[in-house]
Amino acid sequence: MTAPAAGRPAKTVAETRTTLAQLMMPKDANFMGTIHGGVIMKLIDEAAGIAAYRFCRRRVVTAHIDSIDFHHPVEVGSLVRILASVNFAGRTSMEIGARVESEDLESGRVTHTNSAYLVFVALGDDGRPVEVPELLVETADEERRRREAETRRARRTATHRPPSA
Repeated sequence: MTAPAAGRPAKTVAETRTTLAQLMMPKDANFMGTIHGGVIMKLIDEAAGIAAYRFCRRRVVTAHIDSIDFHHPVEVGSLVRILASVNFAGRTSMEIGARVESEDLESGRVTHTNSAYLVFVALGDDGRPVEVPELLVETADEERRRREAETRRARRTATHRPPSA
């Protein structure tokens, strides 16, 4: 659906798709038997970081966590899956969307438990931001996600401007 600009490498969303799965154990839980939000947040950051790295094939750092929505609790013994992919690429940064699902291994029931949007920046060997590839969207769903990511980016830019001198 989109064509790359001349001279700049490009990658598809499919090339960034990442799935991270982990069984939730008692060590991951609070006293009520549900998984700590921080454990889920760490897994989201790891999956998003992998997707970002796969996109630009260089070191990346988390620059911003736009939001993490907690829809349902995750129980001990559940298999948690984080599905992540790049939604949008700017010049040196990219937005990654993450979807967290919890699977009850006895019943096979899968529940969408969390959604998150994170921004990563690619770094060169000197630790400074470097240009990332263009993102090629191939489906209507990927185009919708790209447009929604652009809206979030505009909102972030408007609310996170440095103070003027």
